[in-house]
Amino acid sequence: MPRRPPRDQHFLIDERVADRIAGYAELSGDERVLEIGGGTGVLTGRLVDRCAELTVVEVDGSLASGLEKRYPSAKVVHGDALDVEYPDFDVCVSNLPYSVSSGVTFRLLEHDFDRAVLMYQREFAERLLAEPGTKEYGRLTVAVNLYSSVEHLEDVPRAAFRPRPRVDSSVVLLRRRAPPYEVRDEELLLNLLRAVFTQRRKKTRNGLLNTLHMTGLDEERVNSLDADTLERRPEDLSPAEFAGLSNQLA
Repeated sequence: MPRRPPRDQHFLIDERVADRIAGYAELSGDERVLEIGGGTGVLTGRLVDRCAELTVVEVDGSLASGLEKRYPSAKVVHGDALDVEYPDFDVCVSNLPYSVSSGVTFRLLEHDFDRAVLMYQREFAERLLAEPGTKEYGRLTVAVNLYSSVEHLEDVPRAAFRPRPRVDSSVVLLRRRAPPYEVRDEELLLNLLRAVFTQRRKKTRNGLLNTLHMTGLDEERVNSLDADTLERRPEDLSPAEFAGLSNQLA
């Protein structure tokens, strides 16, 4: 049974922002489009006639029924975006509830698509766009950049939503692509990221030694890695350097 609507689900009411978001998708008319969290349909109505096929996922039953009635040509899936099966799609356009942003983003990146125009809490978007050495840089930054390029499109004030959130939002463009550097074992790299960023203020060597249970490594394998890299903190390593560490282990 689908969960209740997230408490942090804020509906976009600014028509100008909705127009721009739909425009960022650059739909040509023959794409399959996925929308997560159709809500009141402010984006749905701008997408349904611009694509070959539109699937909308909506967790709230009454909102899902309303979308079905207003947009009969769209396929409306009543369910939780963290659980339901996604169809094949070329483009995703969504105003994501804040609480599911991370989970939905990683689920999207499991699929082969071209681009996604996504609205996030501004702080979350800053983490996607962060550079090494900044406080926003972390596991999310490296993992998402492994699978896609990330571009900031615009910031959206809280006044553009009802109910009004306590924070501003940002619109981000993801373009799915292969990793721009060699990755011999993606699962190993993701486990490595998860481990070291739980210890982000420690040097990478100590972080790995403290999280052997998370990676399946042992002390000997950790100490076989590049010594200079191990002496730096995880937040100072580039995505390519993390890939280099995991490749040494692979």
